[in-house]
Amino acid sequence: MSAWRALRMDDLAGVLAIADLVHQDHPEDAEVLAERIALFPAGCFALDGAAGLAGYLLSHPWHAGEVPVLNRTLGAVPSGRDCYFVHDLALHPDAQGHGAGAAVIHRMLEQTADFRRHALIAVDGTPAFWSRFGFRPADGADLASYGEGVTYMVRPGVAF
Repeated sequence: MSAWRALRMDDLAGVLAIADLVHQDHPEDAEVLAERIALFPAGCFALDGAAGLAGYLLSHPWHAGEVPVLNRTLGAVPSGRDCYFVHDLALHPDAQGHGAGAAVIHRMLEQTADFRRHALIAVDGTPAFWSRFGFRPADGADLASYGEGVTYMVRPGVAF
């Protein structure tokens, strides 16, 4: 498996293929994913594999306690942001279980250590995975667009 690199707009087809494979209960349109890449490229990473894109991470600054609506464009990264939001981490099944997810999470957390907190929506039974990186379940976020079985998780800003 290759190292993580900056995600580019020409990776979008691979992002969509992986998203369709691993997030069947949380689909998002190409327009939404492309906007995340365009709005905050510094928070978007790609993992190359032997057969093409093997994984991606999309993340961006946001407001604490608020959750972007699933499958809706943002329009802009907000000013006065006090939270760093992990929109999506997805790995092709062939790339899972080899430490690639942990590697990109550590990289992202190091780059964003100045944020007071990090947040995400854990889907598909992943809260235990995210808890390994200091994320804890939190209340108060509107998760209606995500459906059942999801968890809002927050990681307080700490030295990494």
